[in-house]
Amino acid sequence: MPVRVVAGTAKGRRLEAPPGEVTRPTPNRVREAVFNSLYSLGAIDGARVLDLFAGTGALGIEALSRGAAEAVFVERNSAVADVLRRNLDHTRLADQATVTVMDVDSALDGLAYRSQRFDVALVDPPYDFDDWPELLARVPADLVVAESDRAVDVGPGLAIHHRRRHGSTVVTFAQPARDGPTLAGVDK
Repeated sequence: MPVRVVAGTAKGRRLEAPPGEVTRPTPNRVREAVFNSLYSLGAIDGARVLDLFAGTGALGIEALSRGAAEAVFVERNSAVADVLRRNLDHTRLADQATVTVMDVDSALDGLAYRSQRFDVALVDPPYDFDDWPELLARVPADLVVAESDRAVDVGPGLAIHHRRRHGSTVVTFAQPARDGPTLAGVDK
């Protein structure tokens, strides 16, 4: 199934994916649901977005297309990062983007060192990923959107805002626990 930008300035543009199963782009219908939720929260317009495990960049590109001010994409595979850059060029969003080619742990270390913070972090690791609490504790964002094939443990530092299942994909919205748990709309 072709992956296209769902809405915004790049609506309808097709995104390239590397051959094989190197990436697992978020399906169009799931991205649409995620970004409808983000829109209803007022979280995208003018936002600084971090896209971890970026792959083709479908999530971060959707954010830019829908009004995010800038996005930082983290992808460890240089060949996949080249595809991501082509997608940014094709959608005419490259000027608002930074592509970092390194593993997520190193990228998070660098962001912490520079005290960089984001409005929204989009976190979509391979489905067999299991270190959720450790990873999410290090993500410097006011709102984290985590995608997996199951409900994720966000750890003690985050509170679940809401969680939704879309077929085989579970999307969890979480925020720093210091902002108070707002558990409205949690689906199991």
